[in-house]
Amino acid sequence: MKKIKFLFVSADNLIGNIAWHVYQEGHLVKYCNDHKGEEDLLDGFLPKVKNWRKYIDWADVIVFDEVFGYGKIAEKLRAQGKLVLGGTAYTDSLEEDRSFGQQELKKAGVPILPYYEFNSCSSANRYLKKHPGQYVVKVCGKMQNDKNLVYVGQLTDGSDVRQMLELYQERHGKKITSLILQKKVNGVEIALGAFFNGQKFVYPINLNFEHKKLFPGDLGPNTGEIGTHMFWAEPNVVFDRTLKKMEGRLREVGYHGCIDLACIVNGQGIYPLEFTARFCFPTINIQYEGLKMPVSDFLYKLALGEDFKIKTKKGFQVGIRVLVPPNPYRNQEIFNAYAKGVRVMFKDPKKMTGVHLEDVKKIKGKWVITGSCGNVLIIVGTGKTMPAAQKQVYQRVKNVIIPNMYYRNDVGDRWYKEKDKLAKWGYLKTVKY
Repeated sequence: MKKIKFLFVSADNLIGNIAWHVYQEGHLVKYCNDHKGEEDLLDGFLPKVKNWRKYIDWADVIVFDEVFGYGKIAEKLRAQGKLVLGGTAYTDSLEEDRSFGQQELKKAGVPILPYYEFNSCSSANRYLKKHPGQYVVKVCGKMQNDKNLVYVGQLTDGSDVRQMLELYQERHGKKITSLILQKKVNGVEIALGAFFNGQKFVYPINLNFEHKKLFPGDLGPNTGEIGTHMFWAEPNVVFDRTLKKMEGRLREVGYHGCIDLACIVNGQGIYPLEFTARFCFPTINIQYEGLKMPVSDFLYKLALGEDFKIKTKKGFQVGIRVLVPPNPYRNQEIFNAYAKGVRVMFKDPKKMTGVHLEDVKKIKGKWVITGSCGNVLIIVGTGKTMPAAQKQVYQRVKNVIIPNMYYRNDVGDRWYKEKDKLAKWGYLKTVKY
């Protein structure tokens, strides 16, 4: 493959690691981290620029990793003839506005769970007092990036949800201007990750299972995603009944990139929860380890609009995030005391396979922690079986030496129960198009 000029634009360092791998594959790369106050992320690892707009004409491919306004920019650049991976105004709305995402699924013929939309925590609480039950609280807009604001109700009278809404109103009231209460259902949570080339989905798809709680056994605060197990597969029943039905709409808006749909499934049905209309994180880095083709080739073909087969490994990928204090919270004082500037070391520096970057930089050849929230590395293992992938990832993480580091040590354990249920319900059956 000829050398391609890639311009990566990140709002929160979500695509930085992939940019690093593209750079290692020998391509020309410029990386811009648009997150104010954290511009030094990945310093020393790859060429960086402060103003990405100056390099639009330079780039062969431009990659955006975030919503919240980037979709309109991507649309404008596509209209100018640029090859762009990233959102559209429409796909940004699918993620930003959860209610809009649900209505678009409904229009496409996908059954959805009952949900109720509010413009404040107080109004949601008033509704809940009149209609008690188990609900999931989901904040919309930019505040949804704070994953600690997602709350899954446990009590049938809804009193635990009411308590959380009172706390949100007291501490974030003016910032939370849109939220939904979604009826809770029990089952297996599964996310469908698929890649769209502007005209159609390219296959295989990716099935991923997130671990969101900080501690083993799904205990503790939400982290957004602390670990994930996954595998690549041909389209199945869950995909066919949900994300596949969005293909026509994605074609209309000319979307190029990854789109992920989280669902809850059980014996009664498939219930879509929410869209991620961008490269998912840390998912994209775990998916990378399942590719049997250069990631630069994969990105270029996707941006170009080629109808191609993604070359993937058979078996499983297991990824875990290595964290330090104050993660999953943001506290500058704690971060400065326990993490900022701390070296990331390896028992055997030659064994770096499966190591992916988060909030680090390189100073005189040494890796050090930077940023503000304690995300350090993603470690990934692969194997033809889940136990093999688990064994490899936990062997690899033992090579990492960071004071005060922590991670989940049970990622992948749920798979044995999940696969039995999914097989029993018939959701993993292949669907041919």
